[in-house]
Amino acid sequence: MNIVIDYGNSSAKVGVFADRELRERKIFAAQAELKTFLQNFSADCLIVSSVSVDANEVASWGRHVNQRFILTPDLPLPINNRYATPQTLGVDRLAGVCGAQALFPGTSALVIDAGTCITYDFLDNTGNFLGGGISPGLRMRFQAVHTFTKRLPLVQPGRENAPLIGDSTESCIQSGIENGLVAEIDGIVAKYGAQFPDLKVIFTGGDVPFFENRLKAPIFAVPELVLSGLNSILIHNARS
Repeated sequence: MNIVIDYGNSSAKVGVFADRELRERKIFAAQAELKTFLQNFSADCLIVSSVSVDANEVASWGRHVNQRFILTPDLPLPINNRYATPQTLGVDRLAGVCGAQALFPGTSALVIDAGTCITYDFLDNTGNFLGGGISPGLRMRFQAVHTFTKRLPLVQPGRENAPLIGDSTESCIQSGIENGLVAEIDGIVAKYGAQFPDLKVIFTGGDVPFFENRLKAPIFAVPELVLSGLNSILIHNARS
């Protein structure tokens, strides 16, 4: 059994894998709860990816683990990292493209992670991670419209598709942001697809439910892509 930990800014996602099969998924908001869980769980290997807390400290909580790994730019990967500034690359982006490679080996893949920001990460069909793009996320755009103006209200995303022509200030904001972001994603996917005909588009992140029925582009929604990618990295290092 392997334990993979994706520690974000507010919580830790934990996946328990048997080889490449996700057997259990947990979310811990409190460090103390995660520490207790790890101290009482036996596993062959553990890997920690963190953008907030000390990953080495989290790994040390796994008392009954044979091998421990920390995801850093220096850890060997099952892909070739061609990013020009690997030290500034978010470890969650690395894990995402490794998850894509495990799902679609030998195929070009575009990973779109829809969270606070929208990240686009491209992996070619020979396993080279070349980079991608970063754009403001859905809720960040709504917040920016309110924060950087004096009179525009803070509006929430609509449950239904936004109208093309808004007939109130609220619906105009929804139209501009929601239709604009959907058009952005569809347009970027189309550009990648024109250059790489074998492209697979993988969608992940907290805003997947908002987008998956609004996009024209064919996508594969994989909510646990980062956990699967971390497990792929763990297997790559444990077997080397």
